[in-house]
Amino acid sequence: MRPVTVVVSDSMQRGYTYVRTEPMGENFSPEFTPDLTPKEMLALGVFGGKYMTDCKEEFPADWFIHARMSPGGHDRSCNYYGVDASQSLSVWRAKGWIFKDDPRGWFQWYCRYFSGRRLPKEDERQIKRWKQMVRHVAQVRHACRTGDETCHTRQRQALLHWAYDSRKL
Repeated sequence: MRPVTVVVSDSMQRGYTYVRTEPMGENFSPEFTPDLTPKEMLALGVFGGKYMTDCKEEFPADWFIHARMSPGGHDRSCNYYGVDASQSLSVWRAKGWIFKDDPRGWFQWYCRYFSGRRLPKEDERQIKRWKQMVRHVAQVRHACRTGDETCHTRQRQALLHWAYDSRKL
């Protein structure tokens, strides 16, 4: 694949550039095996529909065809489980979870990683964070009957935010 330079211009980044060096959706770290693609996550409903409303130029148009979006602001009814399941960006910043190149957090990193950007140190850090979510998978499996989507809905929604398909638990 020939490297592709992307110039970002949205409400949180202007003039940020990065290079896609891998084909879309391919050549992931063997430690990173998400259940859902960014397109699938957006269609299911994540982050109150607000997360990517101004990023459509950066990613493939087909990601947004069935995306559950809320341009007017966070709307929990846009989430698959209809519940709030995330903390505010200010909390993420205070906890040191935000990397300067991805001011929106993990999902922005994932969208860019999926699209072919590779930043070895940051990829390693974010994959480690993703792997830590498996404890929530174990908690849902322990507490809920398989397929009971009414059990632990906030935890299930949070797992969707991290590309774990909690509908299968």
